[in-house]
Amino acid sequence: MPNLNLSDFISQHQLPESYIAEAQQWFFPLAERIVKKQQKGSKTLIVGINGAQGSGKSTLADLLVFMFKEKYQLNAVALSIDDFYFTRQKRLTLANTIHPLLATRGAPGTHDVKLAQEVIHSLCDEETTSFVPRFDKSIDDRAPDNDLEPVSTKTDIIILEGWCLGAEAQAEDALLQPVNELEKEEDPDGVWRRYVNQQLREVYPDLFRLINTWIMLKAPSFDCVYQWRLEQENKLRDSLVNSSSSSVTNKIMDSNDIKRFIQYYQRITEHLLVTLPDKVDYLFELDENRKVLGIRS
Repeated sequence: MPNLNLSDFISQHQLPESYIAEAQQWFFPLAERIVKKQQKGSKTLIVGINGAQGSGKSTLADLLVFMFKEKYQLNAVALSIDDFYFTRQKRLTLANTIHPLLATRGAPGTHDVKLAQEVIHSLCDEETTSFVPRFDKSIDDRAPDNDLEPVSTKTDIIILEGWCLGAEAQAEDALLQPVNELEKEEDPDGVWRRYVNQQLREVYPDLFRLINTWIMLKAPSFDCVYQWRLEQENKLRDSLVNSSSSSVTNKIMDSNDIKRFIQYYQRITEHLLVTLPDKVDYLFELDENRKVLGIRS
């Protein structure tokens, strides 16, 4: 098997040179373990990656796909639960009929879970050409149909990453007290958080049950999310500066937007930090700079 050159990869993802050593130490062995598990079965292996916003989920997913293809000659696809957000129009409808906070993408209840399941099943079918949707955060809507990514061969490994992957519904009494200003001021009666909780209880488990192998990139606390999410948004802004999409950068969030935005995620992220670590196959403990401190498997 060929040695991997990650120079282009880290350049494409705007990563520091130090990421190469970290990948070799932590993620190369992870990829080898996943490949061994895939080779033991005849079905497509579905890997789930959970982590708070900005923790490095999409980077890890892309790295694993790169390794599976280049080193192990396996067909692999990375999906993000973000790619299955409802359209902007659909979320505005939910906002008008259920609660205004559902206009904002992110929380459970704003994803097309049925579509996610259909795409995953299609990717597992060797006789079907699948089309992978993508969500364009710069316009806060799904990318046009002509931007869909076609996959014409049966997929050996599917990676699904998402901040709320594996989240479970909370007890009803846990919803009574708001966890931040957003819930206190804009959801005083708890209608929004009860709806989100109901979605976790009734809709999302069928999607989560498709996952065979679980990975968690565990943040030290929710306090890190603001800085991590700000870095994400700055990268997105930089990528659009010289592109034809620069005219839509008005959808890119500034620091104040992000402070508000992450409050949508706080309740479930904090719940996940407590409940998920003991349930995953590979737990990577991160420090405040997203460096891996250790792994528990």
